[in-house]
Amino acid sequence: MVGFPLNATAASLLGFLHEGPMTGWDLVALAQRRIGNFWSLTQSQVYRELAAMAGAGLVEAGERGRRDRRPYAITAAGRDAFAAWIDQEPGSETIRFPLLLTVAFGRHLPPDRLAMFLARHRAVHAERLAGYERLQAEAAAAGNHADPFALATLAFGLAHERAVLGWFDGLPVVLGAEATQAADDPGVEG
Repeated sequence: MVGFPLNATAASLLGFLHEGPMTGWDLVALAQRRIGNFWSLTQSQVYRELAAMAGAGLVEAGERGRRDRRPYAITAAGRDAFAAWIDQEPGSETIRFPLLLTVAFGRHLPPDRLAMFLARHRAVHAERLAGYERLQAEAAAAGNHADPFALATLAFGLAHERAVLGWFDGLPVVLGAEATQAADDPGVEG
């Protein structure tokens, strides 16, 4: 159907459906596994988009199966809509990094509280890097059978997590004086 406004969430679902029919549940699990580290999809978004795309003729709903799950298949119109979407240049990224917002106003926190937040978030990024490194080792073991497009996003994930960890490791120098001033600020509550 011409004129259906295809957003990135709907487009990603159509991209996955190129691999064959899937239920909403399958799509949520696949999205979390393949794109979850850089694109968020909620279960409610997936079902809302599937319903809208079915109404627009971009997907067809199959018969309900086990646990009342319904598989969806991409239609020719869905393939056309996806082709038009993927052919458009992507927009620029927007960083929404809650920790950066906290750091931006870090002078209003006791230094030990900010340090705790930073340590917890650093651990998450270290764990994520370790996961990417495991995926990289698996891809190396697969040799020429590895998906080059998946490898490209994996390379970004590795570089990103290494950069974020480098940023964390440089923070004591960057925030040293600010953290001390925050501790001396009478407006800071502990």
